[in-house]
Amino acid sequence: MTVVAADILRPAGSLSGTLMLPSDKSIAHRALICAALAHGQSTIELRQPGDDVRSTIGALRSLGVEICVDDRGEHVAVGVTGLAEPGRFGQLGGGEADCGNSGTSMRLLAGALASAPGTTRLTGDQSLSRRPMERVAAPLRAMGTDVELRDGHAPLTIHGRRPLRPIEHRLPIASAQVLGAISLAALAAGGVTTIRVPGLVRDHTERLLSALGVDVERAPDSNGSTTTVNGPARLGAFELSVPGDFSAASAWLIGAAIHPNANLVLVDVNLNPTRTALLDVLRAMGADVAATIVEERLGEPVGEVIVRGGGALRAISLGAADVAPLIDELPLVAVAMAAATGRSEIRGARELRVKESDRISTMAAALSAAGARVEELDDGWRIERGTPRDAAVVTHGDHRVAMAMAVAAWTGVAAGVELDDRGCVAVSYPSFWMDARSIGALA
Repeated sequence: MTVVAADILRPAGSLSGTLMLPSDKSIAHRALICAALAHGQSTIELRQPGDDVRSTIGALRSLGVEICVDDRGEHVAVGVTGLAEPGRFGQLGGGEADCGNSGTSMRLLAGALASAPGTTRLTGDQSLSRRPMERVAAPLRAMGTDVELRDGHAPLTIHGRRPLRPIEHRLPIASAQVLGAISLAALAAGGVTTIRVPGLVRDHTERLLSALGVDVERAPDSNGSTTTVNGPARLGAFELSVPGDFSAASAWLIGAAIHPNANLVLVDVNLNPTRTALLDVLRAMGADVAATIVEERLGEPVGEVIVRGGGALRAISLGAADVAPLIDELPLVAVAMAAATGRSEIRGARELRVKESDRISTMAAALSAAGARVEELDDGWRIERGTPRDAAVVTHGDHRVAMAMAVAAWTGVAAGVELDDRGCVAVSYPSFWMDARSIGALA
């Protein structure tokens, strides 16, 4: 691929300013689905919802949920009239819904639809149709739902059943999406559903359900954690202003930590401890970063993060126990490793191969093209600093790869980067390029 000078992202002179990030999409998906299952009208305030969150809104509308969207520039107020009647459960279902590129939408909706009347078909784009879905279908079948797949992948055809059976299920891999799907299905099961998770995963579903009155608990155990949901349970309407997405913040945390002249303040950020493992990784690498919690919203801690550059980063090794809570941030962590002194390693991250792209292979190719020394492993990478050079990067339409390699350019890990698809960042972060300009990353 020929690199055109005008399209190349170059190192920035400084990174400085204050950013308010897009609303956390993990929380937004769950809030929208819970509002659809609730009795009464809920209001959810979103900042700059990306394509994935809009996929959930569109899918819920296709399933008969009344949703009013008041789009006021960067802020969106979503009014959701739940389908539940007094004394009954919310009942989605019947028809077809397109989940776009959003695996979270598809897996969480599968759980919500497990007890729905009729037959529902969940579809997605080409990328989503390659991602594994048997891991969510199997426990839902055990609860009494009939779920059909195509060779283990989407589309999902769900024949809902009510009531569902409570189950005890051990996840084969740590997955907050599958945990969330089972937890939502458990709202229509008579008794205690137990989900055992091998490792640390996000607890957004448990926090939201608990704040809405469901008897749900998570407890650590020797192999990870165990979540219990006591059903049946009915949800009431609620109001929520969804805080900023920590995964979006990670681009600027990594960028400022690497850059020799950086001072960034990120405000109204979700600081759920199951999401903020990156802060510990950056501190272990020697970065100057501080986080402060200022309030709580429906069980979620919210605050600000300050990160300053100028210090040298040191190498770090991450294993299977470390990567689950970092899974979305790992492409950016790879960039930080390419800026560090010494040889870094990530293992136990094979799940990256079944994301929007094969992120292990895609990031290995991108960082190698940019001059870093990268050894691709079956389940991760070994990475050392190299000699920065211009790189033409094939993103495979993956928003995490595009943002990671933009950060590589702005921080000098690469001499310059040309992305084949800048627009793919809109999946999770529509204002990414605008925010980059506001802090000096782009001229």
